[in-house]
Amino acid sequence: MIRAFAILLGLAAAPAVAGTCEQTDFDGASFTVCRIDPATEDVRLFLNDDTGATLGSFSAVNDALDQGDLGIAMNAGMYHRDRSPVGLYVEDGQELSGIVTAAGPGNFGLLPNGVLCLTDNAAQVIESRAFASARPDCRDATQSGPMLVIDGALHPRFLPDSDSLNVRNGVGVGADGTLFFAISDAPVNFHTFGRLFRDALGTPNALYLDGSISRLYDADGGRHDAGWPMGPIIGTVRGAN
Repeated sequence: MIRAFAILLGLAAAPAVAGTCEQTDFDGASFTVCRIDPATEDVRLFLNDDTGATLGSFSAVNDALDQGDLGIAMNAGMYHRDRSPVGLYVEDGQELSGIVTAAGPGNFGLLPNGVLCLTDNAAQVIESRAFASARPDCRDATQSGPMLVIDGALHPRFLPDSDSLNVRNGVGVGADGTLFFAISDAPVNFHTFGRLFRDALGTPNALYLDGSISRLYDADGGRHDAGWPMGPIIGTVRGAN
């Protein structure tokens, strides 16, 4: 365990290697962690094609790209049955769904929840009410919940011995601006998943994206998780001008 934790600390502290995914262990569970430098990588959100139809899959995103192809991608937030976003969704400066700041049912409504904000060269994870009160200029944004880590603290509702286990994926931003994608390789609870981001990856703020339907695409690693159609998707685009 000490050796595995040291490896993870090294992963968090190492110089940025854009677009790299690695499998690693934390607290007896296996995760795939991808680190991305948003200052040098083209990170985007994807929802609909040019006709307004939901893309829903990594293959459809690749087919819709005018230039380049996906490098690393994952599902990027919760969605309704028609696959429209549950909360705030902004793509290429256009707001398609408004922010939700009230408590509600399910994981999304387990406040505090948060927003991933992308600009052309940076990423931030911001608690939703703070985002709404002083809204930053985001080229792309997606809201999800709950927050996993808030200003260095775990979400107050997470229990160490919770038996609510799911394959989970999320996103966090390190103090140096590194963007982390992570997905568990087996079911874990929120407490373990939150500690991965806080203790191993060193992200002051991190956001849960979803569970059960969580999927990852890693072109260089040969991984393309299959499953039911998705709503929002986040990914890096390689080779675009």
